[in-house]
Amino acid sequence: MISESTHPNVYDQFRADGYIIIRNFIAGGDIAEMQTQTRTVYQLGISHPTTYRHGNLLYEILPQEHFGDRYLVQAHWASWASTYFEEFRRRPEFLSVLNPLIGNNIKQVTQQIHWKPPGAQLTGYRFHQDLRFRESREQYNDIIADTVQIAVAVDRSTAENGCLQIIPRSHTNGYLNLSEDGKTIMTGLTGDDELTAVGLDPKSIVNLELEPGDAAIWNLLTVHGSLPNYSQNDRALMISSYVRGETSNRGEWAFRNGTSTSIGEKPEICKFEALHENPEPHYIDSKWFLGAANGY
Repeated sequence: MISESTHPNVYDQFRADGYIIIRNFIAGGDIAEMQTQTRTVYQLGISHPTTYRHGNLLYEILPQEHFGDRYLVQAHWASWASTYFEEFRRRPEFLSVLNPLIGNNIKQVTQQIHWKPPGAQLTGYRFHQDLRFRESREQYNDIIADTVQIAVAVDRSTAENGCLQIIPRSHTNGYLNLSEDGKTIMTGLTGDDELTAVGLDPKSIVNLELEPGDAAIWNLLTVHGSLPNYSQNDRALMISSYVRGETSNRGEWAFRNGTSTSIGEKPEICKFEALHENPEPHYIDSKWFLGAANGY
């Protein structure tokens, strides 16, 4: 287990660089089950013809009509479809890492699985800061200081299959309005000129290559993105966002006074205010992917 007292340099690095890598975050014996359960969620999601939402649960589908086959690229809040992922999100490993940063009363704002299926074309993410995705920021006392982003590698994550890329110390530059030109962060790629225009050096980009079970954590202002999957192997990555429970009116409880806490009977608002406007099961007929650059 990691703690500030036993690994102070890890947290110093996090505060200085805006990210850290934690090797063997999930023990080797649990990795196979994690991979199996992730494949199960993929099969649940891909059974839908197009993007599907039910409360916080969301399956982002690239439809066959436009991509020659149907691909699932994201699942949000699989906890509402999978007992395994409901329990996974509040494993003691998360509390061990989070406690020195945001205490032991912790809510979860996002739970995502990202896939990069070979052949899906749209598998890159433009460089961005996660603060852009936080609606109703007034619902947090100090949204930046009280939020920690954690990614857990399900598959081996390499430069070839589109691993996470980070720009160290970019969190010290404030909010930079990257990738806010009307496109989604999954359409097109960030040009070097876009980074230099906001004072970032493209040569400083770091590839976060991870083995299954490794984790990376970063700040809401840390600039990050990823290239498309150029390999023949899928790349699944779990991304979660946790906040200090005492200072946030958003999120599902994960830990109360250090005790693992399950989600309730009804979903809490996590990020999107529209959740309570239409919480019932429905399909989303969005064509956000049209007009994307070819040649991914």
